[in-house]
Amino acid sequence: MGVGKRLTGRSADSVMTEFQQRTAEQLFKVLGDLKGGAMKVGQALSVFEAAMPEDLAAPYRDALTRLQEDAPPLAAATVHKVLASQLGPDWRTLFRAFNDKPTAAASIGQVHKGVWSDGRPVAVKIQYPGAGKALLSDMNQLGRMGRLFRVLSPGLDIKPLLRELKERVAEELDYRLEATSQHAFAVAYADDPDIFVPDVLAGADRVLVTEWTDGTPLSAILRKGSAEERDRVGLLYVRFLLSGPARAGLLHADPHPGNYRVLADGRLGVLDFGAVNRLPDGFPPAIGRLLSLALGGDRAAVLDGLRAERFVHPGRAVDPDEMLGYLNPFLDPARDATFHFSRAWLREQAARVGDPRTQAAALGRQLNLPPSYLLIHRVWLGGVGVLCQLDAHGPFQAEMRRWLPGLAPAH
Repeated sequence: MGVGKRLTGRSADSVMTEFQQRTAEQLFKVLGDLKGGAMKVGQALSVFEAAMPEDLAAPYRDALTRLQEDAPPLAAATVHKVLASQLGPDWRTLFRAFNDKPTAAASIGQVHKGVWSDGRPVAVKIQYPGAGKALLSDMNQLGRMGRLFRVLSPGLDIKPLLRELKERVAEELDYRLEATSQHAFAVAYADDPDIFVPDVLAGADRVLVTEWTDGTPLSAILRKGSAEERDRVGLLYVRFLLSGPARAGLLHADPHPGNYRVLADGRLGVLDFGAVNRLPDGFPPAIGRLLSLALGGDRAAVLDGLRAERFVHPGRAVDPDEMLGYLNPFLDPARDATFHFSRAWLREQAARVGDPRTQAAALGRQLNLPPSYLLIHRVWLGGVGVLCQLDAHGPFQAEMRRWLPGLAPAH
């Protein structure tokens, strides 16, 4: 960086900002042009843009939001071939109408609108041919980066974590399994005044037909929603994510905005149930119990509990006071009756744990992520990112205390 400053006469900060902008622009362009695992990485990055400095994030916000839903479409002939192979050569008899042009696209498939034989509008999700092979290949490439992960985070037990990730990603390729999950959610939330889950009408290995969901995309609320809309949607978003394990025995594990719509009647519509965490007994009680201990300031018990859940390996020396200091800012949404999820708060936390020079970052590199918590962790981080994009303010503590077993009532 000093060389750049001497050669150009510009400040190191100016050179670094330009470098970051170029890197981000190239990264988002490449990810947006790909399907499979790369597209999923891009979607994850788009959720976390709220943590980026404003001057860097602003030029790419629209591109990132589009990345959450857009991908190059399949040709109509290819779509028909997939439908024939999955639903039978007479697949057209199942529909009164079918639109060859997709209405949405995601990481491994695209969605078409149709009219079912009984007159109901339907969404028809079609998996990209070869998506499974490409996605699993990407996961194998990720596995070869294990040595890099060990350097960046010495406390991470990477092999079982990557094995769990690959198994969960493989499940997303199974549309029959997704149909089972979505139907379970639809039954659990039937007649709910706040949440709508479209039910499944037909399913095959690579085609899924569900009820159609009209509404305003959550991405549009992120861009131009009023403060009142943002707060209300943020609260429903949290309520859905936290209540799923207790009500359906499942956690919706893909929290990016492309999976959510605000219906005309105000309900939050939820789409895409390929990524779910099966939690038949609800959230692990250890989550609420450890939150309660941390909120109460019981440093030793928190560290013991984290070791028991294997967030800290038995042989690693960790100071209980430092651990509680590391966790404390993340406890704010559970500590206060109301909380404001803001970009500034998220950037502050990202800088605190991401700057390698800080004590928090050094401690974070010693922590492990147990495979059983992989998707819960994904939902927590991704959900916080979305809430900060929403700039949501509300009584999130009450939702946490309602749905997380073991979390003590507020005093």
